[in-house]
Amino acid sequence: MELAMIGLGRMGANMAERLTRGGHRVHGYDPGEAARTQAAERGIVIADSLQATIAALPSPRIVWVMVPAGVVDETLDALSPLLSAGDTVIDGGNSNYKETMRRGARLAEAGLHYVDSGTSGGVWGLAEGYSLMIGGDDRAVEALRPLFETLAPAADRGWGHVGPSGAGHFTKMIHNGIEYGMMQAFAEGFAILERKEAFHIDLQQVAEIWRHGSVVRSWLLDLTSDALKKNPTLAGIAPYVEDSGEGRWTVAEAIDLDVSAPVITMSLLERLRSREDDSFADKLLAAMRNEFGGHRIKQG
Repeated sequence: MELAMIGLGRMGANMAERLTRGGHRVHGYDPGEAARTQAAERGIVIADSLQATIAALPSPRIVWVMVPAGVVDETLDALSPLLSAGDTVIDGGNSNYKETMRRGARLAEAGLHYVDSGTSGGVWGLAEGYSLMIGGDDRAVEALRPLFETLAPAADRGWGHVGPSGAGHFTKMIHNGIEYGMMQAFAEGFAILERKEAFHIDLQQVAEIWRHGSVVRSWLLDLTSDALKKNPTLAGIAPYVEDSGEGRWTVAEAIDLDVSAPVITMSLLERLRSREDDSFADKLLAAMRNEFGGHRIKQG
């Protein structure tokens, strides 16, 4: 198949290269010249403008968009006038599913198909394949099957059509919420092991033990083991954890649906807490303990 990849950051470029290796012809565009140059070196057909990229595609056109959630509408505004009825736009980024539903309805008015692909796999996707959660019209998704089969770990696994427009991004949102909880549990468990100084436990050794036969074995544990092998004491790493936004969306959705999700919620709050170098709340807790119990206050 022939398609355009718009957005050649690390994920977009890796996906484009995997598609190219799979026999598809990929045209790529990115506003950054360096990104375009690097993509060209990886076998991706590069043009110096969005207009030239779209013009090079056969009809019906397929355009895969891999841009940050905050610039999806801007990208679609630039793309829409260049497309014709029957063309398909795939959003493979981490868009909010409600925005995806709105965008899908908007593009449908112009006769365009809009498919959302929740995409997981990170930097390993190029070699290992991507997990793809697809939302959109049945016929549009089926027409794209060769692309999904190429990007997935295998043609018959790691991807699926999960529902109508928005369902792909909704499923990926929940996936990321679960990821928050799993990561937090591993982090807390290893922190307890590390604190038990009397046993001098080798954390990387434990991770390796758990990787084989244990009920907690997983890819996240594999990555944890790798990280501990490279840097056993985590020296030079600041205790500051970012969030991409999908954990927040998951918690908000749980509240809207009256679903109890304490683990995901607390894992999100712990990420927010990690950014407080000078926590007023902790200072107030210390002050309260001093007021009611005379407990010593540590001077900062």
